[in-house]
Amino acid sequence: MNPFVHTEVNGSVATITFFHPASNSFPSDQLAELVNAIHKLEEKSEIAVVVLKSAGEKAFCAGASFDELLQVSDATNGLKFFSGFAHVINAIRKSSKIFVGRIQGKAVGGGVGIAAACDYTFAHTQASIKLSELSIGIGPFVIEPAVSRKIGVPAMSEMTLEATSWKSAQWAFENKLFTQLFNDIEQLDQQLNAFVKQLSSYNPEALREMKRVMWNGTEHWDQLLIDRAKISGRLVLSDFTKKALQQFKSK
Repeated sequence: MNPFVHTEVNGSVATITFFHPASNSFPSDQLAELVNAIHKLEEKSEIAVVVLKSAGEKAFCAGASFDELLQVSDATNGLKFFSGFAHVINAIRKSSKIFVGRIQGKAVGGGVGIAAACDYTFAHTQASIKLSELSIGIGPFVIEPAVSRKIGVPAMSEMTLEATSWKSAQWAFENKLFTQLFNDIEQLDQQLNAFVKQLSSYNPEALREMKRVMWNGTEHWDQLLIDRAKISGRLVLSDFTKKALQQFKSK
């Protein structure tokens, strides 16, 4: 299958599904497609809830495209590359819609950031998570505000410093990254569908106002996340990171 970002609308609920054959990782152009899909839904006042999900059964999202990361050669391209997830998080944050994440499998790096940006999440017990950025000489700078907002700085720090360790879906549930956790994917989908059906029946104006309340205090993120992208864009050019990336590629 070719990569895609697909939007389906059913009444007051929209579903955005993304896919990439490399474990649902995101190249820059596909991140831009996702941002565009989110912005287009803002034009539809009848939509109250957006389900964000990936295709397939194993990986929810492997983060940024590793192949594209290897091609970053200067600070300008570095900023552009690392701004991709910044734009996605900010699009979700500024949307008037309630975002419900379906996390059916593993999430790494930017994938954890997307899960954290969702307002409510349904996850499978196989959906372990990892922030591996330090292991290649950079850090989860862009997604940190979203992750820390959801699970707190201590848990975010634990994940970041244990860069080669997976955290279980149970750990993510206990630390509030995942709102509900299921060991049966059919049950997960049944409960998710029932939840979004109920949620979308509420007063749309109340939902919009609640979205503003939930994201209060993040108004500065437009600049903050870009500033964080600059840090990663600079670090990726370091000798340490170049060597780490080549070692990782040769495995």
